[in-house]
Amino acid sequence: MGVDTAVEPAEPKDVAGRRREQRGWYWYDWANSVYSTTVLTVFLGPYLTSVAKAAADTHGFVHPLGIPVRAGSFYAYSVSASLLLSVLAMPLAAAVADRTGRKKPLLGGCAYTGAAATTGLLFLGGDRYLLGGALLIVANVSFVVSMMLYNSYLPQIAAPEERDAVSSRGWAFGYAAGALVLVANLVLYAGHASFGVSQEDAIRICLASAGLWWAVFTLVPLRRLRDRRPLRTAASPAPGGGLRQLRETLRDLRRYPLTLTFLLAYLVYNDGVQTVITQASVYGSEELGLDQTTLIVAVLLVQALAAAGAVLMGRLARRYGAKRTILASLVAWTAVIVAGYFLPAHAPGWFFCLAVAIGLVLGGSQALSRSLYSHLIPRGKEAEYFAAYEISDRGVSWLGPLVFGIAYQMTGSYRDAIASLAAFFLIGFVLLIRVPVRRAATAAGNRVPDLI
Repeated sequence: MGVDTAVEPAEPKDVAGRRREQRGWYWYDWANSVYSTTVLTVFLGPYLTSVAKAAADTHGFVHPLGIPVRAGSFYAYSVSASLLLSVLAMPLAAAVADRTGRKKPLLGGCAYTGAAATTGLLFLGGDRYLLGGALLIVANVSFVVSMMLYNSYLPQIAAPEERDAVSSRGWAFGYAAGALVLVANLVLYAGHASFGVSQEDAIRICLASAGLWWAVFTLVPLRRLRDRRPLRTAASPAPGGGLRQLRETLRDLRRYPLTLTFLLAYLVYNDGVQTVITQASVYGSEELGLDQTTLIVAVLLVQALAAAGAVLMGRLARRYGAKRTILASLVAWTAVIVAGYFLPAHAPGWFFCLAVAIGLVLGGSQALSRSLYSHLIPRGKEAEYFAAYEISDRGVSWLGPLVFGIAYQMTGSYRDAIASLAAFFLIGFVLLIRVPVRRAATAAGNRVPDLI
């Protein structure tokens, strides 16, 4: 696994090695997506909240570090704390990766730290809410930083004309793994008595299994991905910690205003995507009167179809270009919001139809945004620029839920709250359509594929 120079595009003699790396790269999405699905989307939120409530005082508060926190808010605060720490950690890790070329050891370290913390959730129970919060923070920071490093490999392992397809396959691998393991989790959870375990034990086993899965399948990318010699002189990250390094990256990003405009568009429409994902279950249960089983089956549908949707939209991008395909997906997202507003209550069939539509556009819009961005960043700074991308993805994902919450508070209607999210897709569409992506790629010093 030697260190070698990054070449773009790869010479014909390097095609076999490039394909081998791409196949290894897909497997990291397969490895970590189970954490996102099983832990963050389905099981940990309700379970950690129940543990915090068991530890609460008579007024319903827990006191981490002596601070009174309502037990029902502890999980949300833990997620927020992990995202804040991720914003500080990503720029530092990115600077080290770009300036030393030792990206793979950093990826492995983050992956196995996160996998160990996730596996440790096996011991969450009783009133040990602080243990759950600490493990969640460690696992989530590790997950976010590792995804930044993983994404930054894309422009190094795929020639410009390959990136839409490669990025789409990676997302498809991840969603397929999430769906596969979620099926096994639901079999254990629903039939826990027949397996001789309690419901609480079944949840802990599901949580821990995500960590073991993450650890085992990370071995594949670590064997196949290669470190590359840095394209600039090695130097220490900016002194003063993550915020200082982030300021340095953003200052450099201002040299590429078209790339910055794309990031702004992505920040807006992706915030809409993430809010739909996180608030759909609330809308389903509170406004549409659907039970937990229906909601879990809907999550499974989204996971399964997102894999197919990512591949399908990758093929569309090959014919029409990534930018046009993303713009079409934003129109589809807006249609999903409108359809969601008019869904009848107590009608699981229609909710499943909405889940199908979300699944088909979810994976593709995310995969193609990643590949399009990879054309707009300067070589040698992949990790730092993907740190800014991940911050746009996760570090400012509070705006959509805030708009959703304010809309509900002002109207008392979850239908009006879900309708308010259409603004994110419409504004994102307007911003993205104004980005001349060919000129942006040229300004970043990159070869532009025939279709982009």
